[in-house]
Amino acid sequence: MGAGASLVSWRGSPSRPVAVPHLREAPVLSERTCVGLDVHARSVVACAIDERAGEIWTLRLSPKTPQIVDWIKGLPGPVAVSYEAGPTGFGLARALTEAGIRCEVVAPSKLERPPGDKVKTDRRDAERLARLLRIGELPGIRVPTEAEEAARDLVRAREDARGDLMRARHRLSKLLLRHGLVWDDSAWTGAHDAWLRSLRFDRIGVRLAFDEAYEAVLVTQARRDRLDRAIEVMAAEPAFAPVVGRLCCLRGVATLTGFGLAVEIGDWGRFTGSTIGAYLGLVPSETSTGTRRAQGAITKTGNSHARRLLIESAWHHRKRYRPSRELLRRRAHQPPAVWARADQGNRRLHQRWARLDARQKRSTVSVVAVARELAGWCWSLAVLDNPDHAATRPA
Repeated sequence: MGAGASLVSWRGSPSRPVAVPHLREAPVLSERTCVGLDVHARSVVACAIDERAGEIWTLRLSPKTPQIVDWIKGLPGPVAVSYEAGPTGFGLARALTEAGIRCEVVAPSKLERPPGDKVKTDRRDAERLARLLRIGELPGIRVPTEAEEAARDLVRAREDARGDLMRARHRLSKLLLRHGLVWDDSAWTGAHDAWLRSLRFDRIGVRLAFDEAYEAVLVTQARRDRLDRAIEVMAAEPAFAPVVGRLCCLRGVATLTGFGLAVEIGDWGRFTGSTIGAYLGLVPSETSTGTRRAQGAITKTGNSHARRLLIESAWHHRKRYRPSRELLRRRAHQPPAVWARADQGNRRLHQRWARLDARQKRSTVSVVAVARELAGWCWSLAVLDNPDHAATRPA
């Protein structure tokens, strides 16, 4: 059992190995022991299958990463480990990899469950992961580096600040609406801010509520602006600057959007121009059987933040393509090959909008179609310095 034998065993279950006769029927893998972990904040349930001995262990372990690694090192090797991605992050996967242990992190949405399986426990989940790992049927995901995860945390903090600012502004505007105060021009501009500062209320309850709501808007906006400046600085670092600079040659993609796409997608080489749209959930769902084929709304799988950024950027391609001064400034330091690819993409995306408008498609449908193609052009620019991908055009 190794170093983990002193840890707490499964509640109500014997800690001694249990023979599983049919384990030898599976194909032989390079690893002798396959381990499934059901990871939580305060406990980890582990299930280990010894391929050679035909035995299975189930234990409840401490959530401390060093103790988990030590227990796994004590198992008959070589060992392979799998667990579901979740709020505990990727620290355990990195520690196992550094220890020379193969670790597969699995997307929970990719794990199939039989319709008749109505019992879900930590022990069953860990055993299921171990059995799937043993037969090579686990759809593993890419584990980001610590630098990529740090940049992703910054981008998502900015996304949270954007949402908080929107809600704070809504609360303030609805408070004023209840008292018959409506701003008729463009909101949240300098003139609008001057109008808000000029408002006076006689009743102390309304005055205090307005002051608190307005202060929440100012504080949240200042937090968003600080994060924007931090993103500008990090986007200029050598690890991100080349990809972000190429992405910013597309219309509607500035530094915030380009950096967000770069850190959320990470390794662009995993995809092609035709597969990245499916990864981001921008392709239609489908239910087909026999001769019947039915397509529905987009799948909305994958990274929701990257999908929102692409849809917001796609709206910019509806207007006729005329390079703005800002767009010319962003692409000034890029090589001619990047200019040509980005210019081709900008023209094609506007033509796609025009064709969809001519067919009288709803704009909400058209923008998703353009965003799907925009994802392909972003991929094309991101891998432009890779000779294995540079010659491939997005689908």
